[in-house]
Amino acid sequence: MKLLMFYTKEWWYKTASKTIMTVPDIEIEESMHDAVTVFFHCESGDEERFGSVCEKFVKNVKWLAGKFSARNVILHSFNHLSSSKSSPDFARQLLDEVIVRLERTGYTVMHTPFGYFNEFRMHVAGDSLAKVFKEF
Repeated sequence: MKLLMFYTKEWWYKTASKTIMTVPDIEIEESMHDAVTVFFHCESGDEERFGSVCEKFVKNVKWLAGKFSARNVILHSFNHLSSSKSSPDFARQLLDEVIVRLERTGYTVMHTPFGYFNEFRMHVAGDSLAKVFKEF
């Protein structure tokens, strides 16, 4: 699992094109302010350790959110952080569980549509902790 996390003062995205043909057709444009934005990449080895990966994913997001007193989280599947890739079904299942766990603890969660390329814009804070990479 790889997480590239940013504290963003502003995040905006718009769907561009499908990457998985079986996902529903949607066109959406959304934005959020003062959020931890997480680009995540699920690797093939993660499929054997769902519980551990999910727990560490949520823990790292909460840790960074706490550093900025943020209650907003944006999750974006970003399959460009490793050559090892999990199945799309596993990545989707993990995304769904992370959303549930974060929302259950009071976070507002936005996620970009799974199976789409997106146009996006983000304003990342200048603090050193506003840009964090985690691998586990």
